[in-house]
Amino acid sequence: MASGSDTAPAWLFSFVDLAFLLLIALTQVGGGPRAVDLGEIIIPRVNEDATSVLSAGARERWQLRIHPPAAADPGPFELLAPGSGGAAGAHLATAALREQLGRLLKSRAEKPLLAPHQDSRSQDLLDAIALIEERWPEGRRAAVSPVVAKP
Repeated sequence: MASGSDTAPAWLFSFVDLAFLLLIALTQVGGGPRAVDLGEIIIPRVNEDATSVLSAGARERWQLRIHPPAAADPGPFELLAPGSGGAAGAHLATAALREQLGRLLKSRAEKPLLAPHQDSRSQDLLDAIALIEERWPEGRRAAVSPVVAKP
């Protein structure tokens, strides 16, 4: 599939031609109220304040950990009491977690902190968020904030 006189394939010419036309089109995008932000990616960054040592006024809270699925575990959720020192708790299924969160709410405990494992399933994270939001619908905060790339 070579063009008439040279050995360059025809598709290469089409690709270069298309790239050149795209370059021309991108240079025509102007500023103003309808400006398009090209090449902007939102990058998550862990807040430095969230990783520092807790202040003296901070209270310890329950923590809801979300683990990757495992065949031996009854569920991916683990609810840890404040001051447990990171000792492993029992893994819970969704129904058992719903029950435990109900008990926490009745005992007037604060909203548990959510701690998903990086390999946990998205559906498990969404289920945990929904269960927490059913009981504690206010006071949303996050340790990760979006950072917009700067030109």
